[in-house]
Amino acid sequence: MSKARAIMVQGTMSNAGKSLICAALCRIFAQDGHKVAPFKSQNMALNSFITEEGLEMGRAQVVQAEAAGIAPQVAMNPVLLKPTTDVGSQVIVNGEVRGNMSAADYFKYKKQLIPEIMQAYEKLADEYDIIVIEGAGSPAEINLKEDDIVNMGMAKLAKAPVLLVGDIDRGGVFAQLYGTLALLQPDEREMVKATVINKFRGDKKILEPGLDMLYDLVKIPCAGVVPYTKADIDDEDSLSERLKSGERREIDIAVISLPRISNFTDFSPFSRFSGVSLRYVKSVNELGNPDMIILPGTKSTISDLLWLRQNGLEAEIKKRAARSIPVFGICGGFQMLGERIADPYGTEGGGETRGLGLLPVDTVFEKEKTRTQTDGRFDSIGGIFSDLSGRPYRGYEIHMGQSSDTSPVIENNDVYGSYIHGIFDEPGISESIVKALYKKRGLVFDENAVFDIHSYKEEQYDLLAKTVRESLDMDLIYEILEAGI
Repeated sequence: MSKARAIMVQGTMSNAGKSLICAALCRIFAQDGHKVAPFKSQNMALNSFITEEGLEMGRAQVVQAEAAGIAPQVAMNPVLLKPTTDVGSQVIVNGEVRGNMSAADYFKYKKQLIPEIMQAYEKLADEYDIIVIEGAGSPAEINLKEDDIVNMGMAKLAKAPVLLVGDIDRGGVFAQLYGTLALLQPDEREMVKATVINKFRGDKKILEPGLDMLYDLVKIPCAGVVPYTKADIDDEDSLSERLKSGERREIDIAVISLPRISNFTDFSPFSRFSGVSLRYVKSVNELGNPDMIILPGTKSTISDLLWLRQNGLEAEIKKRAARSIPVFGICGGFQMLGERIADPYGTEGGGETRGLGLLPVDTVFEKEKTRTQTDGRFDSIGGIFSDLSGRPYRGYEIHMGQSSDTSPVIENNDVYGSYIHGIFDEPGISESIVKALYKKRGLVFDENAVFDIHSYKEEQYDLLAKTVRESLDMDLIYEILEAGI
């Protein structure tokens, strides 16, 4: 076993804030002069990223790596599950597709992945001083604890002390923490060295008697109460508040919230303009009359296209496109905008279906997934977003389908399509689109609203770290880290 020290963050439930607490710890340890890396043995998410080597991993560990000031590598997330149905997922191991499995089949199979998980962990442990490990869901899912590889099972493998995070914003935080600890085995409870209360709003003095009573019950110290953070950091969780439809501003952008939406953080740059509303919509009634419609990526292009067709959104999108409302499709959304999608190898169940017919492309699903980072300069682009022409771009592609036009961006009558995830993060691209929308509305764009997204991200990581550092007993955290298991 390597000499790297490890600390693990587990939660009482999904969306308790484990990912951001891990990101904050990565930043804090890096600020304190340590070489630190994140690790999550198994992640279930539709938001993924492609490394320089062309390997696929979950975006949460990419965010945590950015917070630590290091390049993401697939060893930080050796197992990624991308749900394809309510009872099955595509299983990705060390960045490459291992196959599609039902939940029952994967439950039987996952123990076989332990050697590969530990190989990835040891690789990081040989390169870094501290490993910040993230759990998944809750460690107290008693029906799933057999052969666990992501919560207490991983903590034991890595000999990592555990911080247990509860979400006070969703209510019942003391019951969450007490109930979780009560359902753990005695040796597992011994590994929990502190609790953390997350997403607090209000007067901490009112909470303090409850902290004392909780300690009397569990004899485990509370490392701190973390307020609801104002840091603007991409959140991959499907329960993210970003998916909630918000207020409409000067410029209104509607993202279609597909059932299997993936990489919805692609569009976060638009939400950072004060005059722009970025809404995620699921119905015709919610759509309204936006200034731009975005069709995002999806893990299930054909079934999500049929959903779009059945609930009436397809017809409404086509009506608005006919009225010169720009439509932009990314990855699976781009494929939907074409003439035809064929699945000869049964990648998504087989068959063929027509697309929206707004772009002159056909797509055929292949046996192998395209996974690559990409960069260059856009060719001449027409329509309302013609100012994108010649601009440098950078991003990554993850898709099974191959389309008949492989241009970085395809345009037809103000309808645009691209396979490139992350292009809106690049300097000048989101600004150019927003400026064009302002101009179309006859509004004046505030040039002071232009910002460097990469510098902005660094500021937000620092803000997150400052908030968490001030909220946690960092002396206790370092004691737990040093003591280990």
